[in-house]
Amino acid sequence: MKQTVIRQMTATDLDAVLAIEQASFPTPWRREHFEHEIAAPHSFPFVAECNGLIVGYVCLMSLFEEAQILDIAVAPEQRGRGVARLLMDHAIMVAREKGTELLALEVRASNVAAIALYERCGFVRTGIRSRYYEGVDDAVLMEMSLK
Repeated sequence: MKQTVIRQMTATDLDAVLAIEQASFPTPWRREHFEHEIAAPHSFPFVAECNGLIVGYVCLMSLFEEAQILDIAVAPEQRGRGVARLLMDHAIMVAREKGTELLALEVRASNVAAIALYERCGFVRTGIRSRYYEGVDDAVLMEMSLK
């Protein structure tokens, strides 16, 4: 894999981020969601950039002792190259730097590849939210202790 850099998301990244978001999710976030993440004091959105191209992103929110990964995606043509792991490792590092004790996320139960990645990163399944996504798909709740 070519050199991939993780850096803070900016407004100029949003067209590329939105293209990845729309290719990745049946109900994608809108531009306003990402603009809020960029501006919010407890939000930490990052992009993965490779050779000048945005190839993925992660949105982390950290408040007091808890943090949550709100959104993460990698461009379909870039999947399987370790970008998601780089983003996850960066989010975990930032959460630790912020003094977080617990990092949480929700993932579509059918997203077996993502669940496997999160488990490799140290997350454990803690519950299910029935029909969470579009009133149809279940969400798997996952957490990681950072203590």
